[in-house]
Amino acid sequence: MSERSVPAGSPELGRRLGVFDAVVIGLGSMIGAGIFAALAPAAGAAGSGLLLGLLVAAVVAYCNATSSARLAARYPASGGTYVYGRERLGDLWGYLAGWGFVVGKTASCAAMALTVGGYMWPAQAHAVAVAAVVALAAVNYAGVQKAAWLTRAIVAVVVLVLAAVVVGCLSSGAADTARLDVRADATFGGVLQAAGLLFFAFAGYARIATLGEEVRDPRRTIPRAIPTALGITLVVYAAVSVAALAVLGPTGLAGAAAPLADAVRAAGLPGLAPVVRVGAAVAALGSLLALILGVSRTTLAMARDRHLPHALAAVHPRFHVPHRAELAVGGVVAVIAAFADIRGVIGFSSFGVLVYYAIANAAAWTLAPGEGRPPRIVPLVGLVGCTALAFALPVVSVLSGAAVLAAGALLYAVRRAMRRG
Repeated sequence: MSERSVPAGSPELGRRLGVFDAVVIGLGSMIGAGIFAALAPAAGAAGSGLLLGLLVAAVVAYCNATSSARLAARYPASGGTYVYGRERLGDLWGYLAGWGFVVGKTASCAAMALTVGGYMWPAQAHAVAVAAVVALAAVNYAGVQKAAWLTRAIVAVVVLVLAAVVVGCLSSGAADTARLDVRADATFGGVLQAAGLLFFAFAGYARIATLGEEVRDPRRTIPRAIPTALGITLVVYAAVSVAALAVLGPTGLAGAAAPLADAVRAAGLPGLAPVVRVGAAVAALGSLLALILGVSRTTLAMARDRHLPHALAAVHPRFHVPHRAELAVGGVVAVIAAFADIRGVIGFSSFGVLVYYAIANAAAWTLAPGEGRPPRIVPLVGLVGCTALAFALPVVSVLSGAAVLAAGALLYAVRRAMRRG
C-alpha cells in the first residue's frame, strides 16, 4: 500500500503548512458557529446532562482524532477517510466515506453561509450567504496559505468574543453553580443525543487530515496538530457551556434562540449582545472557509480515482490548489444557499459525518504495530461511539442520512457495472 496514495502522474499540491497553521485551521473548523447554536438543542435533549453530553462527544472525538492522525501520517494525501477507507478496507468503503463527507459537508457549507446571512442581515440572509461563499471560494482559490492567514484572524476574533462571554457570565451575580448539577431530567438517551449534536462542533479536526498533501513533514505535523487543536477546543467549549448553564440553567438554555447572546443579557450585559452577534457571524465565516477547503480536497481525491468527473482533479499551476474542485464546490454551495432553508440543508449532514468517522476508526483498527497503530481500545471506542451517536440522532436525520448513503452506494454499483460492461 502506497503511503503517498496519489495516482501516478497526478499533479500534487504544494506542502506549505506547518504545525501552527495546521492547528489554526483545525481551530477555525471547530471553534466556529456550532458553539453559538448547538448548546440550545443539546440542552433540550439532555437537560442538566449537557456537560455529560459534551464529555461523551469529546471522548468520541478524541478517538476519532487519534485514529485520523495515525492514518493521515501514513497516507499524507488529500481526501482524508476517503483515502484511508480505500487503502485499508477496500474501494467501496472509501467511496462511501468520501460520498458521505462531500454530500454532508456541502450541506454544512450552505448552513454556515446562511448562518452568516442570518446574523449579519436577516432580511437578506440568502444574498449575504451567496456573497460569503463567493468571497471565501476566491480566498481558497488564491492558495491554502492565504486561507490559513485569514483563519488565524477569524479564530482570534471568535476566541476573544467567547472569552468575554465566559468572563462576563461567570463574574455576574446571575451565575449560580447549582444550575450545573445533574438532575433526574438527564436520561441516557438524552445525553447520547446531546453528544451527537455537540460532536460536530469538534469535527473540524478532519480538515487537518484532508489537507494532508499540503502539510510539511506530515508524519510529525499531523499527529501533533490534531490532538492539540482538539484539546484547545474542548477547554473553550467546556468554559462556554459552564458559563451559559450557570446563568440560564438547562431550561433557559434549551429555550434560547441565540444562547450566548441571551446568556450575556441575563448576566446584565446587554451591550455585549451585539458583539456576540458579530462573533457568531465571524465564526460561521471561519467554519465555511475551512469546510470549503475540506470538501474540495476530498472532491479532488475522488476525482483522481474517477468516482467524480476527472476534470475536477486538476491542480492550478501557480497556486497549487484544486481550483476546479473548489469552483465546483463553491458553485453548488452558492446555489443551495440561495434557495434552501437552513433547517432543510443540514438534516442528513450529521448522520453522514458520523458514518465517515466510523469508517476512519475501522480503517485504523487494521493498522499493524509497525504502521503506527494506536492502542486497539481507541478505534474500538471510536467505532462504537460513532455508531451509537449516529442512531441516537432524531429519526428524520437518521432516515435522510441513510437514504443519501444508499443512493451513493447505488451510484457506485451502477458505475462499476458500466465499467465492466
